[in-house]
Amino acid sequence: MEIYVDGDACPVKGEIVRVAERHNTIVYIVSNTVMRLPDSPLVKRIIVDDGFDAADDWIANRARKADVVITSDIPLAHRCVQNEASVLSPTGHFFDAQNIGNALAMRDLKSVLRESGEIRDHNPSFSKKDRSNFLQQLELEIRKIKISEG
Repeated sequence: MEIYVDGDACPVKGEIVRVAERHNTIVYIVSNTVMRLPDSPLVKRIIVDDGFDAADDWIANRARKADVVITSDIPLAHRCVQNEASVLSPTGHFFDAQNIGNALAMRDLKSVLRESGEIRDHNPSFSKKDRSNFLQQLELEIRKIKISEG
């Protein structure tokens, strides 16, 4: 099991590393820029080029069953679900084969509505509750994977 993090806009990198350390699990934090990361021998910094979807491609080409992917990027989540990876958003929402189609459809619909001026971007603030929910869900998912693999 490995954890792959879409790192450019991830607000829970520190939390991911804390959970990974409890489970002695490698974390790949993938981005196209250098950023400050938690200090841990389990953290592997991956810097990709600025190409369109380069970080997404790096993650999607590696994440497989028994791996965990942390992303809020719906197309990347879709690719990783197809690879049978466990996919979790930074707010603790799981993407799976049953809900990823709806997530893609909503993303596309909102994009069309934004382009037509019908709605404006409004992403709610990341809250303490989101952080707590994420931590709980990540811990539960890692335990579940360890039991099933073990």
